[in-house]
Amino acid sequence: MSADNPAKPNNKPAEPWRQRLIRSLLYGRNVDRAAKARARVGFAILAFAAIYSVIGGRLVMFAIGADAHGARRAASQDVIATARPDIVDRNGEVLATDVKAPSLFGEPRRIIDKDEAIELLTATVPDLDTGEVRERLSSRKGFVWLKREITPKQQQDIHKLGIPGIGFLRENKRVYPTGNEVAHLIGLVNIDNQGIAGMEKWLDSNGLADLHRAGFATDRLQKPIELSVDLRVEHALRDELLKAKEKYKAKAASGLVSNVKTGEIVALVSLPDFDPNNPKEAHDPDRINRLTTGVFEMGSTFKTLTLAMALDSGKASLNTLYDARGALHYGKFAIHDTHPLGRSISLSEVFTFSSNVGAARVALSQGVEAHRAFLKKVGQLDRLRTELPESASPIVPKRWGELNTITIAFGHGIAVAPLQAVMGINAMVNGGYLIPPTFLKRSEEDAKAVAKKVIRPETSEKIRYLMRLNAEVGTAKKADVAGYYIGGKTGTSEKVVGGRYSKKQVLNSFTAILPADNPQFQLLVMLDEPKAIPETMGFITSGWNAVPTGGKVIARIAPLLGIEPRFNLPPSDRLILATSRTTQ
Repeated sequence: MSADNPAKPNNKPAEPWRQRLIRSLLYGRNVDRAAKARARVGFAILAFAAIYSVIGGRLVMFAIGADAHGARRAASQDVIATARPDIVDRNGEVLATDVKAPSLFGEPRRIIDKDEAIELLTATVPDLDTGEVRERLSSRKGFVWLKREITPKQQQDIHKLGIPGIGFLRENKRVYPTGNEVAHLIGLVNIDNQGIAGMEKWLDSNGLADLHRAGFATDRLQKPIELSVDLRVEHALRDELLKAKEKYKAKAASGLVSNVKTGEIVALVSLPDFDPNNPKEAHDPDRINRLTTGVFEMGSTFKTLTLAMALDSGKASLNTLYDARGALHYGKFAIHDTHPLGRSISLSEVFTFSSNVGAARVALSQGVEAHRAFLKKVGQLDRLRTELPESASPIVPKRWGELNTITIAFGHGIAVAPLQAVMGINAMVNGGYLIPPTFLKRSEEDAKAVAKKVIRPETSEKIRYLMRLNAEVGTAKKADVAGYYIGGKTGTSEKVVGGRYSKKQVLNSFTAILPADNPQFQLLVMLDEPKAIPETMGFITSGWNAVPTGGKVIARIAPLLGIEPRFNLPPSDRLILATSRTTQ
C-alpha cells in the first residue's frame, strides 16, 4: 500500500448476528425493501376495500330485503312453534287440522308516519282498535302483533297500502271441519294454537308441548291422532238428541255410545254444544260436557248395579222374593214405588217393574259395608280419569249408613259422572270386566290388559237376561227395535229444588245394550227436565221420552256399527238363560 493512497478506515459497527438472521428470515437476501413495502401497502388497501365492500353490500341487502327475510325467518319459527297433528275419527275422517292463515304485525322502529299508518290500517280493517294499535306502534319494540288471523282479502288490501314496517306472517290456524259435531270431545285451542280443552288439551299434556319447545313439532313429523269415535254414529246420535230436546222442551240432552268389550267411546254428545271454530261459545256455562264434567243422581239405572251385587254374592237368585207390599219406612222417611204391586216380588220383578222398595230391600239384605265395597269395586266412588281433562269427582256420602244404602240402591243419594255409570254397567254385561273408558282406538287384546274382573260370568249373564226381559215386558219396551234384540234399563231421577226432591223437574236416562244376548255396544240417552206433551199423556218419566229417543237412535246406528238384524229370535229366558242351571 502506497503512502499516496492510504486506506479509509470503516467506522460502521458490525451488525450483530441475531439481527442479520431475523432480517434474512423476514426479507430474504438481495431484496429491494422499498418495492416490497409498497406492495404490502397496496395489498392492505385492497383487503380493506374488499372488507368494506362486503359490509356495505350486506347493509344494502338488509335495507332492501329486511321485511321479507325477517318474515320468512319468523314464519319458519312460528310454524315450528304452533304446528299440531291432525285429529281423525276411527275411519280416518278429519276432525281437526291446521291451515295457514296470515297475521298482521308491525315494526314500530321502521314506521315513518305512525298517524298515517294507524289511519290507513283501521280504515282497511274496521275491527282493529285504534287506541290499541296506536299504543303498540308507539312502543320501542322491534316487533308487535296488530291482528292475528286476518283474511286473505285484508292481507291483499293492506299490502297495496305499501306502509313501511307493516308485514305479515303465515301462522297455523286450527280449524274443525265438523263444527259442533264432536265439540266436547275434540275441545279447542287458543290464539297461539295451544290446546285448552278436550283432546286438544290432552295432546299438549302428552308430549306435544315439549315437542314445540324443542322445535320438533313440525308438520312433517306428526302423525294423525286416531280417536275411537265414529263420526257417522256421532252425527246420528246428535241429530236424534237435538230432535228430542226440541220435542220434549228439555233443558239439555246428552248421550254416548260405548264399546262394552274395549271401553272405546264411539260417540259422545252433550247439548247444548258449541262450535270450536268460534271459541267464545265454549265459555257459556250451559255448554259443559255433562257426560264427564257433570255429576248426577242416575236414578233407576243404578238398580242394575244393586241387583248384580246381590246375584254375584250368591245370597240371591232371580227368583228370590222381597217384600214390596207397601212403602219402606226408615225413621221419618218413607220409600214408595211409582206403581206399587202390593205383594212380594221376585228379584226379576224388582228390575222389570223398577221397584224402589224392592231395590232398597235387596241392598239392605247385602249389608251397608258390602254395598259400599261393591260400588267402589265397580268404579263408582272414585273420580274417573280418561284422556279428557274435564272430569268431576262423584258426590258420595261422608257417613254411609243404612239410609244411604236404601236410597243409593235406586240411584239417589250419590251423584256420578254419566260416563262413570256407563263403565260400571259395561262390566255388568260384558262378562264381568271393568274396563277404563278411552277416546283412543283400542283393541280387545289391549282392553284385556287393563281390565279388572269384578263379577262372575254367570252374574253377567243374568244381568243381560234382565235387561232383555225389561225390553220385552218392562219399562224399555218403547225402545225395542225389531231385529236388534236390545236390552235396557230406565231411570227417572227427581232433581233437588230448594232442598227437596221435585216431581216436576227430573233427569231422565235410558241405557241400552245391543244385542242383549252378546252385547257389543251400550247406548246412554239423557234428557234434563223434559216437559209433558200430549203424546206422553202428561207423563215426564223416562219410558215416555228417553226410551223412544233411544229406540230411534238404535234404528239409525245399529247398521253403522255392523250389527246385522236378526228376526224371530226366542224370548230372553230361552236365548240368554239356560233355565235349569241359572235361575235357581
